[in-house]
Amino acid sequence: MSFGLGHGKPLVAGDVGIELLSLPPLPIAESVEAARVALGFDPRAWFIEPARRFEIEIGSGKGTFLLQQTELEPETNFLGIEWTSEFWVYAADRIRRRALPNVKLLRGDATEFLRSRVPDQIVSVIHLYFSDPWPKTRHHKRRVVQDHTLREFHRVLAPQGELRIVTDHDALWQWDLEHIDRARHLFERRAFERPSSAGEGELVGTNFERKFRREGRPFHAMTLVRL
Repeated sequence: MSFGLGHGKPLVAGDVGIELLSLPPLPIAESVEAARVALGFDPRAWFIEPARRFEIEIGSGKGTFLLQQTELEPETNFLGIEWTSEFWVYAADRIRRRALPNVKLLRGDATEFLRSRVPDQIVSVIHLYFSDPWPKTRHHKRRVVQDHTLREFHRVLAPQGELRIVTDHDALWQWDLEHIDRARHLFERRAFERPSSAGEGELVGTNFERKFRREGRPFHAMTLVRL
């Protein structure tokens, strides 16, 4: 599917864009976990100041949240992860043009990247805003929130790190609640706090939120704090 995001203009990911398939292969090991440790990879090394606070957005879309929030938090490194190639290159091109040094855009499967590449306890916040609801039953396995992904989120989050979730989809919200209820030993649920970049009346201010708000859809939001 082509979204025509460039409107005929070339889109260039440049140094902002990274493809998961371009990363070094995992070494042969008895498990993915063992291979991850043996590889010794750390995505914070992609940034000029790798010791800074590190946050990840899963499903960055056109990159609107990253563009807005990054300018308000220049001392935080942000990694956006997007599966759709056209959204990925469009968002990376926007960030490249703004010359924002503390943002990178990865194209690939976010849960696979977390499982196979991200070390323990290095992420301060995981942002999950308006993820694909995959409404058909046979596609539910593709939803981001699963029992195993919640365990991975817990592993990569720093102590008191946060998983922030917003959705407009009622069935996905119920799915998330059911899975989170089974992970009460991993997370404490708290009220969602709007990021500082959100506009008046907005929860986050992504393109999807603004579209859905015009359509009059209700929203669900929560923050999970790592125990």
